[in-house]
Amino acid sequence: MSTSTLVDFDDVVARFDPMLGLEVHVELNTTTKMFCGCPTGFGAEPNTQVCPTCLGLPGALPVVNRTAVESAMRIGLALNCSIAPWGRFARKNYFYPDMPKNFQTSQYDEPIAVDGWLDVTLDDGEVFRVEIERAHMEEDTGKSLHVGGATGRIHGAEYSLLDYNRAGVPLIEIVTKMIPGTRERAPEVARAYVTALRDLIKALGVSDVRMDQGSMRCDVNLSLSPRDSGILGTRSETKNVNSLRSVERAVRYEMSRHAAVLDAGEKVVQETRHFQEDTASTRSGRVKETSEDYRYFPEPDLVPIAPSAEWVEQLRATLPELPWARRARLQAEWNLSDEELRDLVNAGALDLIEATVAAGAPAGEARSWWVAYLAQQANAREVALDALPITPAQVARVIELVASGELNNKLARQVVDGVLAGEGTPDEVVEQRGLKVVSDDGPLIAAVDEALAAQPDVAEKIRGGKVAAAGAIVGAVMKATKGQADAKRVRELIVERCVPRP
Repeated sequence: MSTSTLVDFDDVVARFDPMLGLEVHVELNTTTKMFCGCPTGFGAEPNTQVCPTCLGLPGALPVVNRTAVESAMRIGLALNCSIAPWGRFARKNYFYPDMPKNFQTSQYDEPIAVDGWLDVTLDDGEVFRVEIERAHMEEDTGKSLHVGGATGRIHGAEYSLLDYNRAGVPLIEIVTKMIPGTRERAPEVARAYVTALRDLIKALGVSDVRMDQGSMRCDVNLSLSPRDSGILGTRSETKNVNSLRSVERAVRYEMSRHAAVLDAGEKVVQETRHFQEDTASTRSGRVKETSEDYRYFPEPDLVPIAPSAEWVEQLRATLPELPWARRARLQAEWNLSDEELRDLVNAGALDLIEATVAAGAPAGEARSWWVAYLAQQANAREVALDALPITPAQVARVIELVASGELNNKLARQVVDGVLAGEGTPDEVVEQRGLKVVSDDGPLIAAVDEALAAQPDVAEKIRGGKVAAAGAIVGAVMKATKGQADAKRVRELIVERCVPRP
């Protein structure tokens, strides 16, 4: 179905209720894989982080990664889930080239965490409670690279390459219940939920949640029901959506596509679909399997997991301050409006500012540096703010040098430029570039006298009592000293030399 046949979004929500559910896969940042000792580092040469276990070779036996289990339990606790006192792994059987064992070790009817919830807040302050059905442990698959063709998909490719480095990396799949009552806000709710979940998991420190690298991926399940009917429609599942913006766009597109199918008198096919970033549309993948198709059965090579109450409470005690509680605290401490706080969060500056303050800088100056000059530098380099080669501690040191009078704002920007260029620490850049403020009266008096002599008319105005005219002389001295003069002291010296004391 082409985009020209889509139903207008406003028309969709006037006649249908969206039934939205989300499945988010999170790769854990453990040092080794879920069931073997292979490393999990991203970006290694293909097929260099594999062993007989994660390749599914005969005779290889799995061993559960304890850290992965603890990470799964911490995620469940942070999502207000109950931690199951007993659980086990199962084999999820299906054939796909990037699944070397022809089955995925997962959890089926006995997940590690169940029945939780996460409150998400939209931009206008409206809160939706998203109920969590389950969070379960499993292993990731390998990665296929389809070479040739226009889409990067298997259809039309000349050949495919397989990298099994990712096979066996620990995954947590977090599955929501259907989210009712979203109506026209369904796309916003989906984005807000994935955003909140990403922030929560990042705060837990169990994953880097890099959607661009695949360590966090979202499957969007959507169906439409006639308005207020309560009748469930047939759902589609848009797989592996890998950005917050794309999650929102995928929901919006599928709502309009489903409505178009129904208006044409056709039936929605229960299938998996792929999101197309360039067109903000989805494309059919394959008919969606049911749980029976996977022929689940208990994994015979792994013992069940039975977390004790003491273990659960020990892990509960490790939970950090939740992101929304932390934001509320910082908003109060820094006296920010809701809009200012939202801008800092959207810019990715909140953590950086907090770390700069922790390094000794005043909050206002830390905020000014990160959202102004450093944000400009990040935009110019086309990188995220936290990817700039400067640390919060270094920014705090620059602020300290300005506060002590050793630098002025112009020189401070030059110091930051030097740090960004890899010239060393702020103090090393100051030393190497000779950027300290000149505050010694000797050279300043000489520069003032020279400037006064070069502009006798301005000097005469100052002597006549028009002290405001001193700005021109200050500017000339700053230019002559390449911005290194102490502007305040220069102004004082101008007045002293032009206006006789009574």
